[in-house]
Amino acid sequence: MNQVTFSPKLFAQLNTMPLLAMPTPRRLLPSSPAMTVLTDFSQIVPQSVDADTPIDQAHLKMRYGGVRLLFVMDKQAHCIGIVTSKEVIGTRRINLAMQQRHLTREEVTAEMVMTPWHKLSAMPVAKLASLTIEDLVLAMEAVTDQHLLITEQNDNNELRIRGLISASDIQNAVGKEINPMPMAKSFADICQVITGHDL
Repeated sequence: MNQVTFSPKLFAQLNTMPLLAMPTPRRLLPSSPAMTVLTDFSQIVPQSVDADTPIDQAHLKMRYGGVRLLFVMDKQAHCIGIVTSKEVIGTRRINLAMQQRHLTREEVTAEMVMTPWHKLSAMPVAKLASLTIEDLVLAMEAVTDQHLLITEQNDNNELRIRGLISASDIQNAVGKEINPMPMAKSFADICQVITGHDL
């Protein structure tokens, strides 16, 4: 059996306090491809919860995962909706679920407060690939959603969610090019800002 020996010369003591390497922030313009603001699930694992997850557990998962949206999944691994930080922190949908079902807060699940899949805005990835950020925002002018699902067909010709675009991601990427850029709550908010400025 070959034994590998490591030379101490391969390692070195740090002789000064180091910095951390950081990726260079992307400088995007309204004319940049819309694909550049896509959170691509072929590269980043999406965060999800089971439909019967209590909402307080869903909230903890968001906090620890650093996300503001979770996909709600059924037992067959279908996405049946999304739940956002607005739903798990806010009281309107939670109180409604408690009143309608005569439940305590601890019994309210993600499925009870989620936005179901058929009420979500979506766009095929092939369409997104043909747009600039400005095109996308203008196309979403009347949409009050904070998130846009990007879809594609898998190898079995089944519809799947390829990724996600959030209004806040567009604002963070392009906002520094548009001054002043108020905090946007939806695609409609961003469109109002962009159409009011020379791009």
